[in-house]
Amino acid sequence: MFLHALRILFILLEVVLLFNLLIVVHELGHFLAARWRGLVIEKFGIWFGKPIWKKKINGVEYSLGTLPLGGFVALPQLAPMDIIEGETDADRAKLPPVSALDKIIVAVAGPLFSLLLALVFAAIVWGIGHPVSEADITTVIGYVEKNSPAEKAGLEAGDKILSVDGNRVTRFSGMNNSITWNVIRSEGDTIPFVVARNGRRIKTEVTPYIAPSSGWRRKSVRQVLIYPATTPMIDQVQAKTPAAAAGLKHGDIIKGFNGEEIYSPIALGAYIEQHPAQPITLEVRRGQQSFNVSVKPEVLPNEKTPRIGIAWDSSGRMSITHPNPIEQVYNSVTSTIDTIGAVASPKSDVKLQHLSGPLGIFHIYYLLFENEWGWQLALWFSVILNVNLAILNLLPIPVLDGGHILLALVEAVRRKPVNIRVLEVVQTACAVLIIGYICYISFFDVGDWLGAKRQEPPPSATPQAARP
Repeated sequence: MFLHALRILFILLEVVLLFNLLIVVHELGHFLAARWRGLVIEKFGIWFGKPIWKKKINGVEYSLGTLPLGGFVALPQLAPMDIIEGETDADRAKLPPVSALDKIIVAVAGPLFSLLLALVFAAIVWGIGHPVSEADITTVIGYVEKNSPAEKAGLEAGDKILSVDGNRVTRFSGMNNSITWNVIRSEGDTIPFVVARNGRRIKTEVTPYIAPSSGWRRKSVRQVLIYPATTPMIDQVQAKTPAAAAGLKHGDIIKGFNGEEIYSPIALGAYIEQHPAQPITLEVRRGQQSFNVSVKPEVLPNEKTPRIGIAWDSSGRMSITHPNPIEQVYNSVTSTIDTIGAVASPKSDVKLQHLSGPLGIFHIYYLLFENEWGWQLALWFSVILNVNLAILNLLPIPVLDGGHILLALVEAVRRKPVNIRVLEVVQTACAVLIIGYICYISFFDVGDWLGAKRQEPPPSATPQAARP
């Protein structure tokens, strides 16, 4: 118990370290650019809340706060940010003027540093590798749910999906060129699929399914209820079960049952759920040997439904890839732009509530660090997150860096700064809206966390029948 608690604490420290590094590097970009262009820098703070340490050096107040939520730079010559950074001690009216170009350079420096950090992380991932599962990179269907939209459209296990909604696909999960994203991103009443089956090219139209939503969880998005093909390799055999009595072992591959080939362990679990009292003949491959064994499901101790007593990782075998840094950053840029486009489209099922706030990002990092490949996965995710941070900050919204750039451009056109009182009202209103949105999205982030704690699978998760 003590070791488990210690591991959780260590994971939390890793998450805090990496999460804060991303924000502080972004703010460091603004700080260094402001120094270079001669702007007045009032404060440079790491973390928020009441300072546990602060010191004034060369006119700049450096501080370390109590809330580990990133950092900030107080630049009173830019648009007022008092609601976030605290009230300034400087009289803005008496500060020397700053050119529009200098304001743009300082605003751009934060996103630029985020992109540079993304490249650094991408270079590390290139060197150490990025773990990917079979389930992520295949385009072969492993299992089609009964009475699902996919089954009604004629899709079958073993089909290789070539395109979805007119877009070529190269992977099952993720964003770029993936089956899942193209299903979610589609906007028509039906989704065109092109698959390869036994050397033939087959076209079909699938009517997507949207699961009913609950009040405290994010609204469901489009699904067709198919699952990726993975190697049905046994991870564990439970003692004193039909599987153990039949001599099944860790590493055995179940190629099929009752004379039918399977492409996913879900198929076996689903069959047992539907035929709980029937014996099953399993086709097993162990090394170079192939043989058949017969097992009959039983209700195991402390359980309610019959099983044969094996467990496997439904994501399949892991492999290590070494994507080059430019490819990683490019894919992150396109996926971020695709997401913004989906949120902006009135016909899309993807809404603002489907994005993640600070709590959601923290939760993702925590889950990644729980994995045996924790740091490799976390660094890969940090590439995506840094690119997200850079692009979203460049949106022309007051309070964000893009808002500062927009105001500087307006100033350049007008040949005089925007009225400070107007700026204060606009900045404060936008800051309140953004803080309100963070609270709104945090409600759903907490819902996701509670759902994971209760082991409630999201609509697209592998069915429980996958555990035979």
